[in-house]
Formats: sequence, C-alpha cells, structure tokens
Amino acid sequence: MTFSIIFDMDGTLFQTDKILELSLEDTFNYLRSQNKWDAVTPIDQYREIMGVPLPVVWEALLPNHSLEVRKQVDSYFLKRLIGNIRSGKGALYPNAVEVLKFLKNNNFDIFIASNGLAEYLKAIVSQYGLDEWVTETFSIEQIETLDKAGLVNRILEKYAVTNAAVVGDRLSDFNAARENGLISIGCSFDFARPDELARADIVIRDLMELKPILIQQNKQPV
Repeated sequence: MTFSIIFDMDGTLFQTDKILELSLEDTFNYLRSQNKWDAVTPIDQYREIMGVPLPVVWEALLPNHSLEVRKQVDSYFLKRLIGNIRSGKGALYPNAVEVLKFLKNNNFDIFIASNGLAEYLKAIVSQYGLDEWVTETFSIEQIETLDKAGLVNRILEKYAVTNAAVVGDRLSDFNAARENGLISIGCSFDFARPDELARADIVIRDLMELKPILIQQNKQPV
C-alpha cells in the first residue's frame, strides 16, 4: 500500500523567515502611514505564534483594532508576502528538492497541508515548481473551523489515504497527525519550539533525515 507524506509549508519546506520580517515591516509601515500604529513592529511576537492561521495572528498582534482593520492588514500582508516570493527573496530549506524528488521516485504520495492562505501557497508552489512532486496543496481556507486536523482529514478522505506521516514544525502539525492516527515528524528548524517538538513522534534537524525514516516506515505493516 502506498505511503503518503503530508508536509507543512512554512518552517518545514519553505524558509518563511527570509521574507517574514520584510513583509511584516512593510505591513506595519502601512499601518503607521494610516496613523493606526505607533510602536515597533511585533516580529518577535509573531515568531512566537508562527504556524497559526492568519486571522488568529491579527487577533493577537492587533487586539485593539477593528475586524475591518485586521482584514485590511491581512490583505496587505498577503500582497507583500507574495511580492517577496516572486522577487526571489524566499527559499526552500536545504535538501527540500532532493528529498521531494527522492520520495516521488520511490512512489510516495506527497501532499501539503498548510495554515497559509491559498494564494500565498500557490505563489510558493509556482516559484519553486513544487507541483512536479506534490499531488495537491491544501490551504486552511478550505476548512471553516481553521483546524489543521480537519484539513489533514480532508486529504485522507479525498485520496483514501490510510498510511501516512505528517511532517511539520509546530504543535498544530503534531496534533493533526495524532488526531488522525498518523505518525508525526517534527522539523527542528527556525520556528520550532522544544516544548512542541516533544509532542512529535520523531524529530529531525535536516530534511535529508527523512529518507531512511520514511523508507523504514513504508516497510511497516499497516
């Protein structure tokens, strides 16, 4: 039976850190230009909550702003992220392409399940040609509850997946794996936190480590 791999995007395949600060600074400069922000850009606070859906991000970073302002900020931030991706300021993690090729050549089915917005994910997939290896990319926008466990479940149902691992860097990834009865593999990369990684079944420090792990998992009886 085919073994499937469900990757997170930010902090797992894509080095979001390379464009995050730029895009967030642009966004808060936009707020400053409208006299709606007069403090430093809360980049450290964002890093702490990285991995949650953007509406939750703006609730945390802009608790005293209206829903309308948060929606404006969300739209502007998305534009800046995509602009920075298309201008080549982002990057995949080292060995990401090699690992994706390896998995595809060894008949693993590859999916992406991300808390990112669909337009943002599409920009990354297009910029780096990920659709050459990835069967389908799923955005949290596809789930009304904004729950990653539900998003992963949608992949399982759509593709009749019964044997899989979720590869990610934050608690939402590990919870999504557990709630769906899947293996969780934690990436100890930029945004990862030790207390959250402790909830993963396996922890890696380089994507190349996935090769022997997944080959072994694929041999396990279902």
